[in-house]
Parts: sequence; C-alpha cells; structure tokens
Amino acid sequence: MQKLHRSVPRKGITLALAAALVGAGSAACSSSSAASSSPGSAELTPVTLALDWTPNTNHTGIFAAEQLGYFKAEGIDLKIIPYGATAPETLVSTHKADFGISYQDGLTEAAATGGDIVSIYAVTQKTDVVIGVRADSGITSPKQLDGKTYAGYGSPLETPMLTYVIKQAGGTGTFRNVTLNTDAYQALYAGQADFALPEPTWEVIQAKLVGKPLRTFELSDYGFPAIYSVLIASSRQYLNAHGDLARKFLDAVQKGYQYAAAHPADAANLLIQANESVLGAQKELVDQSAALEASAYYKDANGKIGVQSAARWTALTDFLYRNGILTDAAGKALAREPDPSTLYTNAYLPAS
Repeated sequence: MQKLHRSVPRKGITLALAAALVGAGSAACSSSSAASSSPGSAELTPVTLALDWTPNTNHTGIFAAEQLGYFKAEGIDLKIIPYGATAPETLVSTHKADFGISYQDGLTEAAATGGDIVSIYAVTQKTDVVIGVRADSGITSPKQLDGKTYAGYGSPLETPMLTYVIKQAGGTGTFRNVTLNTDAYQALYAGQADFALPEPTWEVIQAKLVGKPLRTFELSDYGFPAIYSVLIASSRQYLNAHGDLARKFLDAVQKGYQYAAAHPADAANLLIQANESVLGAQKELVDQSAALEASAYYKDANGKIGVQSAARWTALTDFLYRNGILTDAAGKALAREPDPSTLYTNAYLPAS
C-alpha cells in the first residue's frame, strides 16, 4: 500500500506473506554479510536500509542495484532490514538504521515530534494514491461522494485531504468513515464502502486483473498538493558523520532507478528474483506495476530522477500545519509551521 498509510499492507501484500518475508529478508541479510567476509570484499562498508513494507515495485531500483552489483561497486555491503513492528522513520531518527523508505507526510510528522530525520531522495515524483470507486458505481466526480462511506487506514491526512478534494469538486465534503482491513477494491466490491484511496501502481492494476475494476480520480486534478509518496530518509547525525558514504549509497540507488526506468521488464524480473517467495506468483501484476512506475512515476517534469523541490515540500507542509496534523512529542499541535527546507535535501544526490 502507498506511503500515506502506515497500518495497511503495502502494495496489496498480505500480512501472512509479510511474515514469510521476514525470514527471507533475514536470509538475504545473512547472505550479504557472508559476501562481505569473502575474499576480496573485506573493504566493503556495511550500510543499513529499513524497508517500509514487504518488497514491492516502489523498491525496484534498490533491488535492481543490489542484483546488478551497483552497491558493491561503491564499496557498500547493503543490509536490508525487513519491515517489522518499528517504522522506518523511528529506526532512522533513533539512529538504528542508516537509511529508510518513508513518505512525505509521514516524515514531516516524525520531524515535527523532534525526530532526527530528513529526506534525501524522492523515489516517486507523482502522488501514488487516487480516489477509487467501483467502475460500475455511477460516481463520475468526487462531489458525488458527499454522504458516502469512505474505507480508510487511520492516517491523519486522509479526512482533511478528501474533504478538500470533494469541496473543490463542488461538494460539501461530508462523508462517513470506516476502517479498512482489506484491499481497497475488495472493500468496495463487498459493499463495505463507497470509496477508498487505492494505489494506482498496484491495487488499481490488481483490481482490473481480478475483474473488479475501479474508476479513479487524481487528487492533483482538484488542486491538492503533489506528494512524494515514496522517498529515502536518513538522519542529520548520519549524514554529518558519513556524507561521502551517503553520496556513494545514492549513486548506487540512482543507477538502480535509472535502470528501472529504462528497463522496467528486466528490473521487475530482478525484483522478483530477489523476493521469489513473496512476488513469484504475481509476475503479471509486478510487470504492469513496474512499467507504470517507469513511465509515469520515477521522473519529474524535467526527466530527472531522485530530486525534490522546495515548492512541493512547502505546499504539503503548509496543508499539514493548517489542518492541525503536525504535533510535537507531547501530542500538541505545533504552534509554528516547520521550515520545509529542514525536511529535505538534494545535497547528496549524484552530480547530474
């Protein structure tokens, strides 16, 4: 599932599969450790990366870079930390992981509480969530969602974001909430809700493949700020102490996502090969997802990968602050809006 929502299985992968992956991920880390002790590899420096959920196509560039040897070429022994009970934002900000996969609003919320965390790389340049309804629902505009039931995940951004979009479409922004405990399209077709926030690069594709298609509405079409739905975070402490290593890490990451953008089918195969137990039975879904991310999500309007803009960080931070979503460590609403420039940096990206 996309990065707005911490509590639901990402990319439609079940919790059972997630549990199975922990063992697979641990084995991968053990294999990586063994490699670092083999002849000729003693010079490799261990670097840890915490995943935000089970491996999926948001992570394609990372696994492609690992499979193609880009990290080792930079002198890095990458150790991937499988997703567990502790969020990547916590692992990074408490210096238990060097890097972590995060998302813009989640990182902003973590920083607001005093966490030592900063975004250093934008994996996706386009908001990877849409409003979704059943294709046969007769709903052709978000304004028709007034009075309907929304299947959500508990993120503090969901209600104010949806209210904003519905109002922009001409509605009043009033709707009911239920907690989603299944994939979005399953909840809609089961009659549990009228609309949800599925991920177009996974659940929308999956819904079509199983014969339960969705009609979708892009948030940005109604003026909502674009979101960096997938990003890589680190801590100021780590960056200050290991700046050169962070640059080498991002150089390998950049090559991985450049490869994923240029060769989506091959990159998808590398992702599956690295995570056969989780993704091996979902090849068609992974292939279509990887192709969509490559064509519409990795590159910004100028064709660049990984970069972040001040305008986008400012717009979403302002929305979060104005809607009382940002709180301090005591849970109180912030009295002053955070400076967006402290939340991200492009300083460690490879020279273009």
